[in-house]
Amino acid sequence: MRHKKDIKKLGRNKSHRKALMRNLTISFFQNQKVITTVPKAKQLKRIVERLITLAKKGTLSDIRRINQFLNHPQTVKKIVDVSKRYSDRNGGYTQIIKVGFRRGDGAEKAIIKLL
Repeated sequence: MRHKKDIKKLGRNKSHRKALMRNLTISFFQNQKVITTVPKAKQLKRIVERLITLAKKGTLSDIRRINQFLNHPQTVKKIVDVSKRYSDRNGGYTQIIKVGFRRGDGAEKAIIKLL
């Protein structure tokens, strides 16, 4: 039974899924938006919002936790800069816009961007 298991496997094993989310997160913060499939966008939203919330606190241990996940110092600096914009907001930093079925495999695409 999968009760209370809310991780989406996305058809990948754990290491591949972690690498995928890490790369999507880095691309997201570099470009402020990413075009991907809807399930990947939903999973990315969870990760991005957690990272921004950690950066809002701004303690050294939180910055190290972000760097531990991303291992990309330039992106960590961008996350800290972006988190200053949302200092008065309690969550909901991203928006998912469904684009439609534009791929050959019939997967629904979405744009995820910062508000």
